[in-house]
Amino acid sequence: MLPIGDEHHGAKGIPVVTLALIAVNALVYLYQISLNSQQLHDFIYDYGMIPAEAERGADLYTFLTSMFVHGGFAHIFGNMLFLWIFGDNIEQRFGHGVFFLFYVGTGLAAGAAHLVTNADSTIPTVGASGAISGVMGAYVLLYPRNRIRVIIGYFGMIYVPAFVFLGVWFLMQFMNGLAALSVETAQSSGVAFWAHIGGFAAGAAVAIVVGSIRKDPPRREASFAMWQDRDRRQ
Repeated sequence: MLPIGDEHHGAKGIPVVTLALIAVNALVYLYQISLNSQQLHDFIYDYGMIPAEAERGADLYTFLTSMFVHGGFAHIFGNMLFLWIFGDNIEQRFGHGVFFLFYVGTGLAAGAAHLVTNADSTIPTVGASGAISGVMGAYVLLYPRNRIRVIIGYFGMIYVPAFVFLGVWFLMQFMNGLAALSVETAQSSGVAFWAHIGGFAAGAAVAIVVGSIRKDPPRREASFAMWQDRDRRQ
């Protein structure tokens, strides 16, 4: 299933943080593809999070920098697509500043989950998917009935409730994560499943707290209806 959008509810401002994160990731990727193979190798090992190094307290800054490094076009395209679809709703709900801190925090939680389950790995972990998994965890908790537009093979585009789409996605991550524990490293498949699981769980946990404090802005439709009723009374 390839998601291509979601239903937008309520008053929408410009998701400046979401757009800025996409822009920064894109700029870093453009820089990556300008490097030769050796330079790219060094860049990934310098700024990707290597669990074995982080476990002994070295290069802890890579928990942050690894969120902005990607392994190829498909990798960054998929991550940025998911961030664009799910990020604007959460940014609107949390506010720009809180959303930025939330994004970074869930990304760090995702890195920690990967470290715990792969402490001996010497393979760099890169990508924004841990932080974006946090956004998805918050989304499924706050907007479970929002409909997601997805493309499914020859069926074309269909609408799927968010709790179904993201529930299936999380179940797949969890099952693959359990399977990865039985092999030498979760990176053997090229996917850090436990980073996704950790980020998703952290995002859902934060959403329970922040979502109860920050309510959705009034819907445009509701405001318009109130304006019409006022005119009728006059």
